[in-house]
Amino acid sequence: MKNPVDQTPRTDEDDGIDRRGFLECMTWAGTGVLWTLSGGLPRSVGLASALAAEAAASNQLTFLQISDSHVGFDKPANPDALSTLREAVAKIKAMPARPSFMIHTGDISHLSKEKEFDDAEQIIREVGVPVFYVPGEHDLLDEENGRAYLARYGKGTRGAGYYSFDRDGVHFIGLVNVVDLRAGGLGNLGAEQLAWLEDDVRGLASSTPIVVFAHIPLWTVYPEWGWGTEDGARARSRI
Repeated sequence: MKNPVDQTPRTDEDDGIDRRGFLECMTWAGTGVLWTLSGGLPRSVGLASALAAEAAASNQLTFLQISDSHVGFDKPANPDALSTLREAVAKIKAMPARPSFMIHTGDISHLSKEKEFDDAEQIIREVGVPVFYVPGEHDLLDEENGRAYLARYGKGTRGAGYYSFDRDGVHFIGLVNVVDLRAGGLGNLGAEQLAWLEDDVRGLASSTPIVVFAHIPLWTVYPEWGWGTEDGARARSRI
């Protein structure tokens, strides 16, 4: 489980980032978070929150984020991970207004098996909105370095699945920090992805809000448990 929430947007004064607000999107396993963006500033509420309905019905840009479905996991901690995902999707479908899209921040599957991806996809498509993915380490366990994941979700991406897209004047960047894990499971982006990131944001206007999402936090939460990215600070400095 590598998905603590950082709900505080970075500002110019906080991070020395002189161009844009910055946000690493993550959440606890088995839950969902609704994000709204207004004036470049993010706000998040849980799906079970009474504020979710109000946020979903607003005229602001809204998107959902879920993570760590771990479809295929069947141990005592969660003997039916598929039902957990089904419950999350049911809550999304019950919202009075659908968000613009959804982000899944990794560990869709537990063992990178085709059936696990199939089962997850069958449920997730019920949401009825576009879905953007980045992998968790459990999605890249096959012998071909994530072939099954990339065959489904890698179209238009680079490397192990990093990419960017734009929605309503906001630039979204999905990073992959689970390929070359360091000791203890500490995340890593690598020089090639960092160079791509710098190039990706180079032509953006200084007023363009940026949302960055990945499986493992880009800041250090608890390195002994792998809750951090070794070169995350280098990524933030490039934005």
